[in-house]
Amino acid sequence: MTRRFDAVIFDLDGTLLATEQMTIETGEAALARMGRPAPEGLLASLVGIDEPTSRGMLREQLGADFDFAHLDRLWAEALIERRDRDGIPLRPHVGTLLDALRAAGLPFAIATSSTADQAREKLAAAGLTDSFDIVITRSDVPSPKPAPDVYLLAADRLGIDPARCLAFEDSDVGALAARAAGMTVVQVPDMVPLSGDYADYLATDLIAGARGIGLLAA
Repeated sequence: MTRRFDAVIFDLDGTLLATEQMTIETGEAALARMGRPAPEGLLASLVGIDEPTSRGMLREQLGADFDFAHLDRLWAEALIERRDRDGIPLRPHVGTLLDALRAAGLPFAIATSSTADQAREKLAAAGLTDSFDIVITRSDVPSPKPAPDVYLLAADRLGIDPARCLAFEDSDVGALAARAAGMTVVQVPDMVPLSGDYADYLATDLIAGARGIGLLAA
């Protein structure tokens, strides 16, 4: 039987790692400590968006004179404390899917909006440091998602035509990036409900998505 895909590329936050709730909760706590409770849904709306863009969105809501340096310190401290205490949990079925890809001889990589340092720290906290040989980050490309750069570079490093790659994403921003790269896209929502408008297949979890798109046998 002809194989439909020759490689798989994963987003990191919200797709492999259950970091989004942790990030939102610690951000809300940091803002509350500053006496500026987050407007409802504000931090969730930043999911999948690169840091400069999300900072602009925060500035629109909180004001240009808001002390973002102080927020950054409090938020980073809270995230590190939470990560060191609890680690970073995986999204459901990550290990099962990676094992299935290895057994099938399918190469896989990560394409993330995190910086190289952030990605390295998150993978270590989640116990995935040795699971990926290719990790493409915002530090490696000129433009972050929704530009296709991280996905195109991941495919290039894998040596696979982007049209033969399957991308797993949780956010619309990421799905747009993978689609712009010419890849088939499975979306698995995390914190933010999605319409699936930017996906070839919308799934409840990674394994359901892999089966639904034809990567794994149903």
